[in-house]
Amino acid sequence: MHSDASTVDNYIKALPQERQEPMERLRGIFKKELEALGFEEGMGYGMISYWVPFSLYPQGYHCKPEQPLPFLSIASQKNFIAVYHLAIYSDETLLQWFQAQYPKYTTAKLDMGKSCIRFKKSSTIPYELFDILAKKISATDWIKLYEKMLRDN
Repeated sequence: MHSDASTVDNYIKALPQERQEPMERLRGIFKKELEALGFEEGMGYGMISYWVPFSLYPQGYHCKPEQPLPFLSIASQKNFIAVYHLAIYSDETLLQWFQAQYPKYTTAKLDMGKSCIRFKKSSTIPYELFDILAKKISATDWIKLYEKMLRDN
């Protein structure tokens, strides 16, 4: 579900009551950890998003250079809560690490697309694992991985 909210706070306030707490909790983890690693928070693509600011990467996103380089988003979709983590999609080692760690933090079966991790029940969200994952890649690490990916394609 795409949101037209202009701020993260407005996005969360507009959610159904049962989605607000898990989204606030995920936001708290990502905001704290990712901002310390050089990312910025805001609304992007109708979701709560974290990106590399233009001050660190003035080129922006290659598909839309007027937008900052995206990294991670969280969203309350119609039937699930989603975490979109672009480095998991881009880094096979990180993906394998996440898949191996996942069952240690939740009993829920991993429901994952290329970069999308979906949770139909908020009670199964492995917050502790997301806290660890959030600390793994800085904005400068993401820039290097992103540029390597562009060169290799």
